[in-house]
Amino acid sequence: MKLGKAKSSKDDHKRGDEPAILEMEDLDKKAMRLAGMLEPDTISLASVTAVTTNVSNKRSKPDIKMEPSSGRPVDYQISITVIEARQLIGLNMDPVVCVEVGDDKKYTSMKESTNCPYYNEYFVFDFHVPPDVMFDKIIKLSVIHSKNLLRSGTLVGTFKMDVGTVYSQPEHQFYHKWAILSDPDDITAGCKGYVKCDIAVVGKGDNIKTPHKANETDEDDIEGNLLLPEGIPAERQWARFYVKIHRAEGLPKMNTSIMANVKKAFIGENRDLVDPYVQVQFSGQKGKTSVQKSSYEPIWNEQVIFTELFPPLCKRIKVQIRDSDKVNDVAIGTHFIDLRKISNDGDKGFLPTLGPAWVNMYGSTRQYTLMDEHQDLNDGLGEGVSFRARLLISVAVEILDTTSPEIICSTDVQVEPVSNISESATGKMEEFFLFGSFLEATMIDRKIGDKPISFEITIGNYGNHIDGVSKSSSVKKKKKEGENQEEENELIQNSSEDEADEDADLTSVSSTPPMKPFITDRNYFHLPYFEKKPCVYIKSWWQDQRRRLYNSNMMDKIADKLEEGLNDVQEVIKTEKAFPERRLRGVLEELSIGCSRYVTLANKDVNLAGRTKLDRERLKSCMREMDSMGQQAKQIRTQVKKNTVKEKLKLAQNFLQRIRFLADEPQHSIPDVFIWMMSNNKRIAYARIPSKDILYSVVDEETGKDCGKVKAVFLKLPGKKGFGPAGWTVQAKLELYLWLGLNKSRKDFLHGLPNGFEEIRATKMGHGLPPVTLVYDMKQVFQLRAHMYQARSLFAADSSGLSDPFARVFFSSQSQVTEVLNETLCPTWDQLLVFDDVELFGEATELRDDPPIIVVEFYDQDTVGKAEFIGRTFAKPTIKMRDEPYGPPRFPPQLEYYQIYRGNSIAGELLAAFELLQIPFDAEEIRRALIAVHDFAVPQIKVGQGGRADLPPLEGPTDSERGPILPVPLGIRPVLSRYRIEVLFWGLRDLKRINLAQVDRPRVDIECAGRGVQSALIQNYKKNPNFSTLVKWFEVDLPENELLHPPLNIRVVDCRAFGRYILVGSHAVSTLRHYIYSPPDKSCNNWATAAKLMNGYMVLTNGCSQARSSPSLSSRTFSRPAGDVSVSLEAEPPIRKMDTVVKLDAMSDAVVKVDMNEDESDKEKKKKKKKKKGGVEEEEETDERVLDWWSKYFASIETLKENLRSQEAAQAEAEEREDLEIAAEAADIRPDDLHLKGSKMKERFKEKKSSKQKRSQAADGSEKRPPKARVDELVVYNRELESEYGNFEDWLHTFNLYRGKAGDDDEHALDDDRIVGRFKGSLCMYKVPLSQEITREAGYDPNMGMFQSIPHNDPIHVLVRVYVVRATDLHPADINGKADPYVVIKLGKSEVKDKENYISKQLNPVFGKSFDIEATFPMESMLTVSVYDWDLVGTDDLIGETKIDLENRFYSKFRATCGIASNYSMHGYNIWRDPMKPSQILAKLCKEGKIDGPHYGPGGKVKVANRIFTGPTEIEDENGLKKQTEEHLALSVLNHWEEIPRVGCKLVPEHVETRPLLNLDKPGIEQGRLEMWVDMFPMDMPAPGPAIDISPRKPKRYELRVIIWNTDEVILEDDDYFTGEKSSDIFVRGWLKGQQEDKQDTDVHYHSLTGEGNFNWRFVFPFDYLVAEEKIVISKKESMFSWDETEYKIPPRLTMQVWDADHFSADDFLGAIELDLNRFPRGAKTAKQCNLDMIRNEQELPTISIFKQKRVKGWWPFVARDENDEMELTGKVEAELHLVTAEEAEKSPVGLGRNEPDPLEKPNRPDTSLMWFLGPLKSLRYFIWHNYRWLILKALGLILLLLMLGLFLYSIPGYLVKKILGA
Repeated sequence: MKLGKAKSSKDDHKRGDEPAILEMEDLDKKAMRLAGMLEPDTISLASVTAVTTNVSNKRSKPDIKMEPSSGRPVDYQISITVIEARQLIGLNMDPVVCVEVGDDKKYTSMKESTNCPYYNEYFVFDFHVPPDVMFDKIIKLSVIHSKNLLRSGTLVGTFKMDVGTVYSQPEHQFYHKWAILSDPDDITAGCKGYVKCDIAVVGKGDNIKTPHKANETDEDDIEGNLLLPEGIPAERQWARFYVKIHRAEGLPKMNTSIMANVKKAFIGENRDLVDPYVQVQFSGQKGKTSVQKSSYEPIWNEQVIFTELFPPLCKRIKVQIRDSDKVNDVAIGTHFIDLRKISNDGDKGFLPTLGPAWVNMYGSTRQYTLMDEHQDLNDGLGEGVSFRARLLISVAVEILDTTSPEIICSTDVQVEPVSNISESATGKMEEFFLFGSFLEATMIDRKIGDKPISFEITIGNYGNHIDGVSKSSSVKKKKKEGENQEEENELIQNSSEDEADEDADLTSVSSTPPMKPFITDRNYFHLPYFEKKPCVYIKSWWQDQRRRLYNSNMMDKIADKLEEGLNDVQEVIKTEKAFPERRLRGVLEELSIGCSRYVTLANKDVNLAGRTKLDRERLKSCMREMDSMGQQAKQIRTQVKKNTVKEKLKLAQNFLQRIRFLADEPQHSIPDVFIWMMSNNKRIAYARIPSKDILYSVVDEETGKDCGKVKAVFLKLPGKKGFGPAGWTVQAKLELYLWLGLNKSRKDFLHGLPNGFEEIRATKMGHGLPPVTLVYDMKQVFQLRAHMYQARSLFAADSSGLSDPFARVFFSSQSQVTEVLNETLCPTWDQLLVFDDVELFGEATELRDDPPIIVVEFYDQDTVGKAEFIGRTFAKPTIKMRDEPYGPPRFPPQLEYYQIYRGNSIAGELLAAFELLQIPFDAEEIRRALIAVHDFAVPQIKVGQGGRADLPPLEGPTDSERGPILPVPLGIRPVLSRYRIEVLFWGLRDLKRINLAQVDRPRVDIECAGRGVQSALIQNYKKNPNFSTLVKWFEVDLPENELLHPPLNIRVVDCRAFGRYILVGSHAVSTLRHYIYSPPDKSCNNWATAAKLMNGYMVLTNGCSQARSSPSLSSRTFSRPAGDVSVSLEAEPPIRKMDTVVKLDAMSDAVVKVDMNEDESDKEKKKKKKKKKGGVEEEEETDERVLDWWSKYFASIETLKENLRSQEAAQAEAEEREDLEIAAEAADIRPDDLHLKGSKMKERFKEKKSSKQKRSQAADGSEKRPPKARVDELVVYNRELESEYGNFEDWLHTFNLYRGKAGDDDEHALDDDRIVGRFKGSLCMYKVPLSQEITREAGYDPNMGMFQSIPHNDPIHVLVRVYVVRATDLHPADINGKADPYVVIKLGKSEVKDKENYISKQLNPVFGKSFDIEATFPMESMLTVSVYDWDLVGTDDLIGETKIDLENRFYSKFRATCGIASNYSMHGYNIWRDPMKPSQILAKLCKEGKIDGPHYGPGGKVKVANRIFTGPTEIEDENGLKKQTEEHLALSVLNHWEEIPRVGCKLVPEHVETRPLLNLDKPGIEQGRLEMWVDMFPMDMPAPGPAIDISPRKPKRYELRVIIWNTDEVILEDDDYFTGEKSSDIFVRGWLKGQQEDKQDTDVHYHSLTGEGNFNWRFVFPFDYLVAEEKIVISKKESMFSWDETEYKIPPRLTMQVWDADHFSADDFLGAIELDLNRFPRGAKTAKQCNLDMIRNEQELPTISIFKQKRVKGWWPFVARDENDEMELTGKVEAELHLVTAEEAEKSPVGLGRNEPDPLEKPNRPDTSLMWFLGPLKSLRYFIWHNYRWLILKALGLILLLLMLGLFLYSIPGYLVKKILGA
């Protein structure tokens, strides 16, 4: 028996490596040692802070999320918008896009004969599945050509991507990206076209920031916007993925033994009860191997081949062993191969490769049951609870050369046989030894019953006696056959002599002897492992691939250290302690040391044998990554400054993720270790421990983090049983010692166990065997002191919405309870629990480094029944060994916060401190211990005077009322000081009924730390829910340290008759620091922080603060350091940039002059410009008359987008500047260079500053753009207005009142159901006494305390005007994937339904309406705007709604009643909306704020509180007359009100806010967004003017006249019957709208032999066009069954096609051209100049817009694609396009074709073109004469000759006779 051992040098060396966590006594030594190596700043700080600032590291806060979250289903919504397709390959197609997610398919409508269809259709898929399942689903877009009801159509091309890829994108979305289509049946084909789409995946609670969908110009840059994640090349190549399946072993039985016995009886053979095959799934395709009948160790040797684009957009290959069964096949086990982990895409990267390696599969327990309740686990959902099998696989990828001729074109999955691989390929078989010792088993759930309990440890199938399969392990076979003799001998020589003989037949002991449990308390048992600790050990044989695990361990250890350090830094920042930057430097220093150490260690196994390709490549890439990370960490360390801590912390967190990713080893070796608790031979609960964590190595860094250490292990229920409340309780807590290593090196396996034990072995054969029990004679006795101070924000467990909490502290096998405090969620127990005589086993240093865990559980005491569990937290105590002094810096310990969890949800925090003090031995005990040991080494024990006297004394109970309860002692409990808390009681809102009775006379009780105050009683809640007395206060003693402030409780009670009180609801304000008032600092010259509340505004006459809570108050945030004031009052057009920056002292009088350019001069300039450039300037000046509200809106959206762009640019610039600084630091720059550089920097900085100011004047565009017409703008907020202005809680806060039990599920979804009302008011706390200055101020009302100048809360009548602009991305509500939305507005009792104006079949409706409602605050203050879906039958469904608290807006000093416009005008589109003019508003603000002013001076100046503003002083009225006015001046002050000292704040500008629509059925997932704004006008003021008109723009009617003059070079299609000659019967077809229903054809030019056609034919296309959105609007019924017309918006594209007319067969399509009327290439002057380049290089060529040019004539090419998908020229057309408005068209009408009016002349066509059967002679003449005229002439000549000859011959005889006879 060992009694104590000198601390080995190993430990010492271990310490040397961790400067971050130090013990005190080493501090000085360490500092000396470090000082030698490092510059001073690093030492002092990396190390010392760790000690001096009491930073809690992971010692005190172990991780405690108990419940498995992976297998639990969650809500997901996938929204996909298919916008359009381009460049689809194929002739004259009718494309449809099919969108498939998993197994759900949806189709767009069909577009006829176009290669670039425009759809703009939105699809939503809803899922409720676990995340893993969701992210493996494939999103597939396919384009299908000519699909209809009868035929499925032909596939053009597809695009595949898994959901996980989308989810890992920034914002979880791809926006406006082009997907490349490829043909799965022909991989040689190349790109088949592009589909433009948006894809977004929203999980619960994700909010998606959609870019603003207004007038989007089409991004034509397809190549730059491909739908691919960052870093994936646009040109992806085809590749083959080979997944080779070799063999498997260790399969469980998948059939009942009864069946087996029956079979055996009949057939007479005993067979393995499983028929396995392997199924591989990748990117939506499946491949299967053959089935191996009846085999636990099947051998397949087959490969499954997938053909897929590389790099693939699907992350995981799923490999599943399944059991083939006649009824249904079930999964035996599943393994996922993550392609990112088995490849590396860097420039020194490698293609995916794996193995051959064994992968381990885990799943449900192995005993076979017909209905397996954990079947999900076998499918890879959730954490497997048992080993199922292991499978030998390998993966390889080969990039295909698609040009080679013998390639297989299709992408179908193939399965082929492969050759067998040798035994040794996966590593040499070694014998491993696993040892475990159970030091204690506590917290065993009493539900298990009191049958004896035992624990079983298994690794793979070894050790599994119940349901492991009879081993026929190859190793044992070999051993029996004696092949393995050499290895055996070698083993024997290595092991010590006495072990040799037993080593061969060492049997495993894998479970502890069953024991009856003892009762700890009402909920838990413990097992009596007091002196005797049961042990288990298992021998197992595995391929020796320890290097893989060692590699992971090294990286994990670096990552753990880094994580611990980063948590410290966050804690320092959170608790606002000093110098977080020093700690961060220390952490980075550590990281770089760790990385370089890793590289040196990893270097030694670069060329080891027996490794797979992946092992080698992974090692190289890990070394590269770690090396570069170490370098970066070093570099970042030098840049950590006080102000950059947070961003550098982010970088360090990225490092952490990268290391964690690298450390995860894709090729398994030794399976994980499972620990099962068994009772009654049933498996109850388990823990799974990765084998790498307990693996032993000689090198310290490579050892697993828990190897040879005593570790707390919590057992949990398997599978789905662990979901919900069952998973909240601990099933058992073990203190467990584990060691795993090669059997050869097992001599050290007891090395880490606590000293003082004796081994007891199973057999009497000698002491070679491992022990089965350890008997401890020597104990270390401790006293634990748990200082339980308070808890806050606990879960509500009673229906009242409160709890009666008590805490139970478990330590070792003891437990104690605090007292029960009734009716509170924030109990302050202030109680010390003392655990005496706690026996701990552990080496002193180990104990101190890693003390045992204390479990604290919180319960709600119920009068009847069992206490209800409401949360748990873990803590680790601070330990004092007996030879250490009790004193600073570690003692007395400080109170700390511990997060309380219930399941996975945070359930509050505990403020407590724990100390563990060793009780010294007394001499007697030592003497006894020494006698008990035979051969004792002298123990190193300081003999003290013994007993408890040495411990710091405990004070007795102080408070006589509390009885024997000990309070937390003075050194630990916080120091208190006196505070006054003032409470503003404003009113109560929305109180729900309690027990069916209305709340009638409510009262609010405020309580904090035992003191409190009650509000006045509201006499009649219905009539007026506001309080009559506004301010009350009370004084209370609170801790000095703000972080320790107790919560403040707000309770609302209803006073019923007979003095009964009923609790309505309660709210706990957990952080009071927000409400601490700090008096104004006189020395501070920054007026903006004169007096501040933590998150808002003191409503003090002298207090003002910027909205600290929201840095993004608008695009105009005043973000310069105080003291600079720049006031430029008009947003100048970007042509002139000019601003002034004047340095101001806070108190000086400042004049800020700003150059104004008056409108006239501006216009003159424009005119001049026009003259100068002649007719080239195309931008015409915007006419004031055509501008409307929408012009303003669209201009503002442009600005919004620009601001986003410039912000990104600025960010990039800042990063660049930082890099420069880094470079400057790194390089040694001589001071004079630095000076130069510095000045340059300054210049850049100045530029930047000025550009910032310009940007703040929301009209700064990039200089390159053409000058924008001056349109007054408003501000478009991308989110709710209140989130920009800190919820408008500048002085009036809203507290939700809760009642009822907190929800069971871990998503706080149900919290909203618990809200029973809202309390409006505010708090202000300050130390007393307060300085006199405040109270002495003029007009100070002592009754109002700190809440001076607050408006009165009497009821007030208000006109509420709600403007609803439009909605975007609504969730479809009808089966057709659309919705028919309309708006409903509710305020109090009044409701406005706009049902008759629903918008048919539209998910992005433009409402453009305003609604007026009258309301009385405070009774009606919650405005609900909902969007409903109109249904013809049945009730209308709610799509989503948004709620707005109008009262807070109304009273806010941001003045959110009516937004302040940027310019003042009396008429026109920008008319001033507020009934009060700017000057009146300004006067009112100055009066309320007690500010001097406004004083208007001559020359356009105004002075307000020593600030001077300038501005124009003239205004035009409707008749164009100029008048003098002060309004511009007043408005300029209002727009810069935040610069006014003391009271200034940003006033709400004229705006549009974007509000998410939510639906209770789908909590947390946006159902669309609504753009709107609200104006409020008090009724006692003058009435406002009429509402401004925001009704949607009506599209403008246009007529496009297209004259087709001629065609040329059209390809010839037909062969002539007689002559075989090529010709074509040409006609031209054209259409404008998205469908072909309005297509028009010319007449036919028959028989063109040259491809020339003459037409002189006119098409006339009338259409409705929205100029702002550049879209044509069509309304038509979707189908014959549609109830009403649907409106579509499509881009204006003119399509012209050339066809060859056929009489009997279908016409042949020859070519087409599509012109986008907004940007199309100018036509060529002549047919010669017209060529394909006009289409190919469309991007480079200048384009024109028909809407600007009005009339265009020229030649354009017709194109089609040939067999190789190359574009070819198929003709040219001379056309003239003429655009006229509807009015012009009426004045000068034209006829279609060549008809009247304004007819075109007949074309001059050659005669042949006439039909040959109309004039057969003519055409015959033409045909024959044309071709054969010489032949005919010759033939005719010959015939004449012959005729003459014939006649001659005929007439000669007669003639001769005549002659002879002599006539």
